[in-house]
Amino acid sequence: MAALRCFALLLALCAAAGADASKGRWETVIRMPGEEEPATARGGEGPDEAEEDAVGTRWAVLVAGSSGYGNYRHQADICHAYQILHKGGLKEENIVVFMYDDIANSPLNPSPGVIINHPEGENVYAGVPKDYTGDEVTTQNLYAVLLGNKTAVSGGSKKVIDSKPNDHIFIYYSDHGGPGVLGMPNLPYLYADDFIKVLQEKHASNTYAKMVIYVEACESGSIFEGLLPADLDIYVTTASNAEESSFGTYCPGMEPSPPSEYITCLGDLYSVAWMEDSENHNLKEETIKKQYEEVKKRTSDLNSYGAGSHVMEYGDKTFKDEKLYLYQGFNPANANMTNKLFWRTPKAAINQRDADLLFMWRRYEMLHVKSKERVNVLREISETVRHRKHLDSSMDFIGKLLFGYENGPSVLQAVRPSGKPLVDDWDCLKRMVQIFESHCGSLSQYGMKHMRAFANICNNGISGTTMKEASINTCGGHNSARWSPLIQGYSA
Repeated sequence: MAALRCFALLLALCAAAGADASKGRWETVIRMPGEEEPATARGGEGPDEAEEDAVGTRWAVLVAGSSGYGNYRHQADICHAYQILHKGGLKEENIVVFMYDDIANSPLNPSPGVIINHPEGENVYAGVPKDYTGDEVTTQNLYAVLLGNKTAVSGGSKKVIDSKPNDHIFIYYSDHGGPGVLGMPNLPYLYADDFIKVLQEKHASNTYAKMVIYVEACESGSIFEGLLPADLDIYVTTASNAEESSFGTYCPGMEPSPPSEYITCLGDLYSVAWMEDSENHNLKEETIKKQYEEVKKRTSDLNSYGAGSHVMEYGDKTFKDEKLYLYQGFNPANANMTNKLFWRTPKAAINQRDADLLFMWRRYEMLHVKSKERVNVLREISETVRHRKHLDSSMDFIGKLLFGYENGPSVLQAVRPSGKPLVDDWDCLKRMVQIFESHCGSLSQYGMKHMRAFANICNNGISGTTMKEASINTCGGHNSARWSPLIQGYSA
């Protein structure tokens, strides 16, 4: 019965996007062995020295902010991005990769040493540098890398963005998120105010010409909404706006579906949209603006929003007409692309926060009925669902204690007007998170969704003492060692 209840819950959580085959199809370019595209189409074999001098050095930072096989897609996204940039001519010494690196050789991986980002995709893990892995994937290291501060880096390859005034920087971040936060496999999370301060410091150091940032995460727009100035020479696109989830795709049971032996999602909707776009276009011709428009269309189910999310843009929008090769490089093999490729659009997507339940359920299904491991997986599903319900009900009750039975839910969920940041006092937000976790347990990657509630508690002037009393009254009898912040760590 427990298994059936979990499966029913999972079905209710999955968001399916209907799309018929007429919406898109794969189109490939085939040449005979030894046949080359015309030189006029190639636009030359690559950037000449004069062009390189004008562009400066291209740098990239790629961050997978999660761990665990259920989050396979985030590391797959990052590995795929590395292959695109590397084929585009970016040197390995100029690409910094953050990933936990527990996926490729996981016992659950049906193809050891292989990571794919598309159901029919090639291995994107091969050759990816392991700059910062395991315990080294932290916000502290990320900030040090961005600022080019080798002495502040802990462990890892010590590779940093040692950029100069003429250089171009590309940052791509794939993970879970919540209002004002991005996930990290090692706590604390990345908070929007700290990230923006790092970007401002980078700009003040006069060590880049332009920067482009792509972020895949739930509520990723909230990282920049009302916070990122337009005068930093930074252009940003995000998978979602400030108040909605982003979506995983290429998941078991979807179309196209991964090979039957895979029990987890292979990619994320926004991420595969921009990467498959880059792979199938001449980036000396495609502009930043054009890619934004194409990715926005695909991520929104052809602007129908039957599933998917609202891709957003922030920061300096004055250089959107620049060509993508300035940031992602140029692959000569794509020089003859005519920008007329139509994709076979995924027919389903799943809320990022529910993809781990899909993974756990698929794992449960594949195990022998009487196996001990199957019992353990079912217990894990039950505990995960129970903790989610605990977090939701606790936040709801705290809201009612603080703002009254009628007003509590609406105050906690209130969204500020466009152009205003999530919260005025970020230290207050972090303090409220710590107070809650001390009494009610770790937020977990699911609980990041409640960051807006903590922000609104601060925006309404609630003191730390009052928040502590409400948390004790709500969670005083709660006891779950597994979710203790003493074990999981504090999110702030």
